[in-house]
Amino acid sequence: MPKAPLYNMAGNKVGEIELSESVFGIEPNESVLHDSVKNHLANCRQGTQSALTKGEVDVTNKKPWRQKGTGRARAGHAGSPVWRHGGVAFAPKPRDYSYTLNKKVKRLALKSALSSKAAEGEIIVIDGLAVPEIKTKAFKGFLDKIDVTGKALVITKEVDETVIKSARNIPGVETTIATVLSPYSVLNAGKLVVDKAALEKIEEVYA
Repeated sequence: MPKAPLYNMAGNKVGEIELSESVFGIEPNESVLHDSVKNHLANCRQGTQSALTKGEVDVTNKKPWRQKGTGRARAGHAGSPVWRHGGVAFAPKPRDYSYTLNKKVKRLALKSALSSKAAEGEIIVIDGLAVPEIKTKAFKGFLDKIDVTGKALVITKEVDETVIKSARNIPGVETTIATVLSPYSVLNAGKLVVDKAALEKIEEVYA
């Protein structure tokens, strides 16, 4: 059964905690993880790219020169894609890139991401994650004590404004709640800092 170190808010290791085998101990499915990450990135695309086609560029519709006898190549429109300042062939237009994945695929992807982090020893559980006041320096000091540097994902059971505001100015540190985890955010983080109550919620929802 996978295990993770358990720390208190003083930054001291107080033991280990067993993780659910069905959530943190499965064989990661790389294909499903790839599909999930690709889906996330596609859904993040704005889809606002746009360029003008041959018929949309602001040029005259007059034939540049007569068809024969000039010695030059035939030309029928000044907005031709092969001309300077001409339109774009197969120009991109605004579109929606988003699509949905099957619910079972989403669940398997999240379990695979969590299991991958557990296998790498990148999960740290906090016994009662609580911040008395909004203080970025104090929260950064806490992360340093538990050896969390670089990218990290802090997971709480419910929305905690004090934790969110204390962590939002720390480079690479993001916060989320147990019920809206995404495989992309889990994989993108170096380490997962999980409140013990949030861990219980994750195991309850996804087991």
